[in-house]
Amino acid sequence: MPDNNESNLAATGSVVMSRRNVLLSGAMLGGVALMCGLGAQPAAANATISGASAVSGPRKLGSLNVSPVGLGCQWLPGPKEGVVTDFYTSTLERGEAIRLIRSAVDSGVTLIDTAEMYGPFVSEDIVGEALQSVRNQVYIETKFGGDIDPDTGKMGDRGMNSRPEHVRRAVEGSLKRLRTDHIDLLYQHRVDPTVPIEDVAGVVRDMMAEGKVLNWGLSEPGIQTIRRAHAELPLAAIQNEYSMIWRGPEAEVLPLCEELGIGFVCWSPLGMGFLSGKMNADTRFGDGATFDLQAGGGTFDFRALVPRYSPENLRANMALYAVVLKWAQRKEAAPSQIALGWLLAQKPWIVPIPGTTKIAHMQQNIGAASVIFTPDELKELNSDIAAVKIAGARLPAEEEHVVGADTPPRK
Repeated sequence: MPDNNESNLAATGSVVMSRRNVLLSGAMLGGVALMCGLGAQPAAANATISGASAVSGPRKLGSLNVSPVGLGCQWLPGPKEGVVTDFYTSTLERGEAIRLIRSAVDSGVTLIDTAEMYGPFVSEDIVGEALQSVRNQVYIETKFGGDIDPDTGKMGDRGMNSRPEHVRRAVEGSLKRLRTDHIDLLYQHRVDPTVPIEDVAGVVRDMMAEGKVLNWGLSEPGIQTIRRAHAELPLAAIQNEYSMIWRGPEAEVLPLCEELGIGFVCWSPLGMGFLSGKMNADTRFGDGATFDLQAGGGTFDFRALVPRYSPENLRANMALYAVVLKWAQRKEAAPSQIALGWLLAQKPWIVPIPGTTKIAHMQQNIGAASVIFTPDELKELNSDIAAVKIAGARLPAEEEHVVGADTPPRK
């Protein structure tokens, strides 16, 4: 998500997280990605346009025609009142967050992503305040699915909760915080392994009939759950992690989306800052961090828990960044623009949603829609990427078994 150019070394500490909180924190990452690191990069802010059809036009997610690049808004309570923090130690004042969102809208971004779980509630409240006066200019997507008390924000013991009565209460809370009478795209944040997806679709259908939800989607579901959900109530989008450093969706999810006519939204399109040049072979995130989902206290850098960014794996994975940097120099673009432009070139229904704490980075990010690869260039770039074997898993072990899960059959 946001950048943190001040230091490559995260504060050290011990990981103080219950298994439930690890699962929740992993799910919280599902709406955003890091857009950061402008050092040691080509000076150009926008890529050279050459040779192929433009990717800058709107992209279709269900009934929505959205900007090719969205904005992820994922914040937790910060170290003091009026300050919020992301998952990577960056902070900003609430007013700055509001200005960032408004600047994105002014710059042509029409898809704003958030979730009740981010905070919890904090990010939705900021998004609602920022967009209140321009609501008719943007599409808001948010997510339900955590076992969060809709009144207090306290986390329950179930981890995920998509019981229909809970979903309805969660969505009513989101509508209130977002200061709107409808949600343009509503996702189930993670599959609830105890609730058939048909039951979830049923309550969403009811809210659609009431005009409170316009489209729905799933985040990190299993393949069979996608098929069953879409058969019950057509899906507008799947939101999964996808980037040059994690190409897992290419095996089954993207082909299924193409088969069924479902859009695809990418969280972490910049690999938590890796693809934008924030890290180097010597970057360390410490041994972990103290973290409190309820209070937002302590310093937390999620990357300390991610195997692919361990010291030995990060050093090996720098080969991929060398590919990105080579292409950035060739196309006279920033590395982040190459990474996002590559995603946009994969399919016309793919929409990345990077986040940031800096307006300049946001503007650079949306400039990725000007990155054009000819068919031959794209083939060459794909070959360069495929030649790098990525070391380490994309998520902590506790989260790995949650993503890609299927729901039980309806009885």
